[in-house]
Amino acid sequence: MKKEITEIKAVDGYFEICLKINGLTKNLKVKNNEFLLDALRRYGYKGAKKGCDTGDCGSCAVLFNGRPALSCLIPAFSAHGAEVTTIEGVGTVQAPHPIQEAFVQAGAVQCGYCIPGMIISAKHLLDANPAPSEGKIRKYLDGNLCRCTGYVKQVEAVKLAAKKMRPD
Repeated sequence: MKKEITEIKAVDGYFEICLKINGLTKNLKVKNNEFLLDALRRYGYKGAKKGCDTGDCGSCAVLFNGRPALSCLIPAFSAHGAEVTTIEGVGTVQAPHPIQEAFVQAGAVQCGYCIPGMIISAKHLLDANPAPSEGKIRKYLDGNLCRCTGYVKQVEAVKLAAKKMRPD
């Protein structure tokens, strides 16, 4: 972040933190025992889902300083100075990201609960590796539990997204 971050301020029983969310600098008031997922949802970022609350399902995944992270395990105050990308920062209904389009086109979305975490994981993979093997795709999606499918359609979606995103 270009703005110099100094220290966390305590204000009215909350910590005031400054971070970038989806490219925009935000000041959030967070409780000392609050996790990043809860703070994000309280501030309107509802795309990251609250699934297991133990870091096992992946539905709360965000990009935290460029890497996938489980926001249900990150103390909110530790996000001070961080860059966070939520599913809302990946694409919109009006302008979906190619990964989001591919998940719809491949029929990979059923109930949709796991999809934000899967898309975050897929984005991290495809940003680093535009032509991943099926094994690599499965490895990157591994931390995302889906109770609706056998993961076949999600793997197909990532392969399709990789094709869409490659400059041919």
